Amino acid sequence: MPRPWNILPYGRKVGTMAGWLWYFWIYSFLGCGLEKAFALATHAEHQVRRCFLMLPLCPVYGLGMVAVLALPEAVQRSGWLLLWGGLAATAVEYAVHWAYEAVLGVRFWDYSHVPGNLRGRVCLPFTLVWGLLTALAVWLVQPPLAALAARIPPGVTYAALLVFTADALCSAKALAALGTIDKRQTI
Repeated sequence: MPRPWNILPYGRKVGTMAGWLWYFWIYSFLGCGLEKAFALATHAEHQVRRCFLMLPLCPVYGLGMVAVLALPEAVQRSGWLLLWGGLAATAVEYAVHWAYEAVLGVRFWDYSHVPGNLRGRVCLPFTLVWGLLTALAVWLVQPPLAALAARIPPGVTYAALLVFTADALCSAKALAALGTIDKRQTI
């Protein structure tokens, strides 16, 4: 039987706060790349900002995967992950979209033109895609990623946290300074 994603050889567990931060950052980075690839493949309109941060990170992907990784191990090891992973990622997507609107007054995505959408924040077709992508991430990406995260020195984690925090503060300040963004406008 294969090892769970959060156990390294010799039983070393990777459920530390630093590990969770790295999962968030790496999946946020991978999500940013996925966004760019999707925009390129679909010939989407060029948008300067697709997410909150100035760094090439889309936090909604990182938060979504952290939520999926928090699902019970029995779910993660079964085909039910296709359903529960999609639902967890969609719930995070809805909450993040709401928070961006409520706190910053911006919308970074709008599914109102997609069938099966809920207030333009989430939609059924992408829920199905998230289910497949989260299952593939848990089964194929997470095992080597957990091993990598376990080997990152604490000093590197602290430095990355400092850069991330500075970026989040600068991004929030920049978005607040724009002030004229209509809550219904996608930027």
